[in-house]
Amino acid sequence: MSNAAGGESGASGAAGGAGGRLLKLFEAHRLTPTQRRIAHCLVRRAGDAPFLSSVEVAELAGVSQPSVTRFAVALGFDGYPALRRHLREVAPSSTAPEVGCNEYQQAVIAEIENLRHLAAVLADPGPVSRAGALLAGSVPLPVLGLRAAGAQARGFAYFAAKVHPDVRLLDEGGTMLADRIDAAARAGASALLCFALPRHPREVIDALAHAREAGLTVVTVADSAFAPVAAHSDLLLPAAVGTGLAFDTACAPMLLGRVLLESMCDELPDAQARLEEFDAQAAARGVFVE
Repeated sequence: MSNAAGGESGASGAAGGAGGRLLKLFEAHRLTPTQRRIAHCLVRRAGDAPFLSSVEVAELAGVSQPSVTRFAVALGFDGYPALRRHLREVAPSSTAPEVGCNEYQQAVIAEIENLRHLAAVLADPGPVSRAGALLAGSVPLPVLGLRAAGAQARGFAYFAAKVHPDVRLLDEGGTMLADRIDAAARAGASALLCFALPRHPREVIDALAHAREAGLTVVTVADSAFAPVAAHSDLLLPAAVGTGLAFDTACAPMLLGRVLLESMCDELPDAQARLEEFDAQAAARGVFVE
C-alpha cells in the first residue's frame, strides 16, 4: 500500500541505503534554501529518485523546473539528466525489491536499512555526545514534538524524567506553546530537544525559531539533514523514517532518541542513583507485575 498524500506520512519509496548515499552527495555542497528543499524531497523519495524527471521533482518539491536544473548544476553536474544518470549508477541495487517478499516484508527490510545507516552515522559519536551534554546541562529541559513526532517526544520525556531533575514535555501546539518555551527559558533552560518528523508542521518551525530567539540551543532529531527544521536547529541529528507503508515508520528516530538518553545519562553524575531510587519506590508501591 502506498502512502496517502494528505496524511501524516510522507511520500513513498525511500530506501535506507539509497537515502544514505544521497545524503552524502548533498551534504558535500552548500545549498540554497530552495535547493535544500529539493534535496530533502529526493532523500524522501530515494527509491524513486533515479527515475523521476525534472518536472516531476519540481512538482514534488514545490519548486520551478529551472530550480531543479540549477540544483543539479550546484552539485557539479551539467544538468539534471546527468544527475539522474549518476543516481541510477550509484543506487540500482537498493531500489530493487526483495524477490519473493510482500509489501509488509519490504517495509521491514527498508527499516532495517535505515537502522544500518544510523549505525554507520553513529560511528562518529561526537554529535550525540555534544547533544547529551547540552541536554544534561539544561534545567529545565523542554522536549518538543507535535503531531507525528509526539510519540517520540513523549517516549523520550518519560524515560528522561527518571534521571533528569526537570523535563518539560511540549507535545501540544497552539498559542500557549511559545508561552511554555518562554517559561522554560525564564526558569533556566539552556537547550531544547525537538523531534521533527514528516509531515513537518509549520508550528514546529515557528516554535524552534522562537526558542532560539529566547536564547535556547536547539537540538533536533529529524528524518533528514535537509528537513525544513534544519535551518532552525543548532545541532541536527538525522534518522530516516520508513515510507513503504501508508503511514511512516520511525524505528530509527526512536532508537536515536534512546541513544541520546544514554549520552545524557553519561553526563548526569546522579543518574544511576536516581534510577535505583525509582526502582526502590516502584517495588514498595507494587507498580510493576514481576
